[in-house]
Amino acid sequence: MERWNTTIHWHGLSQRMAPFSDGTPAASQWPIPPGHFFDYEVYPTKNESGTYFYHSHVGFQAMSCAGPLIIEDPAEDQPYRNQYDEERIVLITDYYNQTDEQIEFGLLNTTFKWPGEVNAVLINGVGVAKGETAGQGACKLPVIDVEPGKTYRMRFIGGTAISLVQFAIEGHHNWTIIEADGSYTKPYTLPKDFRFMQLSSGQRFDVLFKTKTVAELNGKTDYLIQYETKDRPAVYRGYGVLRYSGGKPNITTAPSTPLFKLSNHTYDWLEYALEPLKPNNFPQASEVTRRILIDNRQIGLSAEIIWQANGLNWTELLSSPYPGEEPYLTHIYKNGPSAMPNYTAALQNGGWDPHSLAFPAKLGEVLEIIWINTGSLVKNGGGQDYHPFHAHGAHYYDIGSGNGTYDPIANEKKLAHYNPVLRDTTNLYRYIDKTTAGSQLGWRGWRLRVTDPGVWMMHCHILAHMIMGMQTVWVMGDFQQVTRIPLFDAESYLTFGGSAYGNETFSPWVNHFFEDADEEEV
Repeated sequence: MERWNTTIHWHGLSQRMAPFSDGTPAASQWPIPPGHFFDYEVYPTKNESGTYFYHSHVGFQAMSCAGPLIIEDPAEDQPYRNQYDEERIVLITDYYNQTDEQIEFGLLNTTFKWPGEVNAVLINGVGVAKGETAGQGACKLPVIDVEPGKTYRMRFIGGTAISLVQFAIEGHHNWTIIEADGSYTKPYTLPKDFRFMQLSSGQRFDVLFKTKTVAELNGKTDYLIQYETKDRPAVYRGYGVLRYSGGKPNITTAPSTPLFKLSNHTYDWLEYALEPLKPNNFPQASEVTRRILIDNRQIGLSAEIIWQANGLNWTELLSSPYPGEEPYLTHIYKNGPSAMPNYTAALQNGGWDPHSLAFPAKLGEVLEIIWINTGSLVKNGGGQDYHPFHAHGAHYYDIGSGNGTYDPIANEKKLAHYNPVLRDTTNLYRYIDKTTAGSQLGWRGWRLRVTDPGVWMMHCHILAHMIMGMQTVWVMGDFQQVTRIPLFDAESYLTFGGSAYGNETFSPWVNHFFEDADEEEV
């Protein structure tokens, strides 16, 4: 790009082997300047096979700068390899008929302007925008091609900018989930009332999906796909086609009326349902060393609207230690232990250090992080939204969600007979549209073993909310652990446009931090 900085985040991969390659500007790396390039180091470790995706982590760029990333299992460790014939990727993304620059300007301007609802939801880059008609001109329905009598591993990827999407297929209700966010699960067949897929921005699910036999098709080879947004003021409803080979395409336009009535109870889907295929060292309540309650609320500043987490508004443009100037990781390398967040101060301030604006954690801690939904303070309106919260670095154990306030005793009773899956993106739902301004209504719980030293983000994955400051930065480990890569090897990453960033006149200096990784236990 000629005008804009950019980065790439490898969504769901821990990146603990290459801390300058997580793709988070103002947190772990300098952004890539216009006209430059950067060689990312990506080293998936043994337990990181699965469905992922990559996307820009700057502004609103991820709406169009995103793509699938599939990490294959080692040949000797493919638990479901004999249960499906082929794979299909289903990447779901949003489309606005505005540019990134227009949307970002509206969100950051003192005269705040919300971008509004999406103009389309796309399947593998294809869809029909509002006001357009499938079958006319270049507008076409998205198509997923299959063959009769096969089982497919459908890899669903939520690459949306804002949308929580439900997805159903005419005459096909056999959805068996086998993986969530890169973690294999025990096979879970969706019950009768929830025979549709649901995923929000950042989530991924792998599903075993059986197609009909030739006899069952009885000559019908096109089946409608219906998908629609949920928990938004206005619904976008789109259609596609599941198309069997060997037949003549006969569905080219959308139906006049919806085929399905999909659920509005988004918060019931898969809660306390998925369990790990293998034991995953889930920490019991007795192991929790610290519980951090994070209150998420929307407030108005004059004509500007922002989001806060425990009173902290953090963006990649207006961030500390030096707003808009220095990423945390490079700042720590260049300034030594004094640049580390103050752990004691953070304990007294809702988990974050008021000087560095970062959440510190010690290796070996077991954190219980409770994300709380709070009624909007903008004009005391009390409005609520849903938030798909995403963690960089190590995955967390999702311990569930609920309406009202978090009750650890009641939730522990649910966990007594349920082993959570390791995840990286789960939803803080809204249970009603509005509540009393400032009151808490709804929570999402995580448990996290702090194992990966570095600078990692946790944030809402709705792009507009990120731009409005719904992000947190966590510094995990002490100074020696965070700066475990020697300064000599890190120097090329420490300045904007430094020698790790190439352009048309010189190649970047690239360090391979994991050349000896095979000798480690990963």
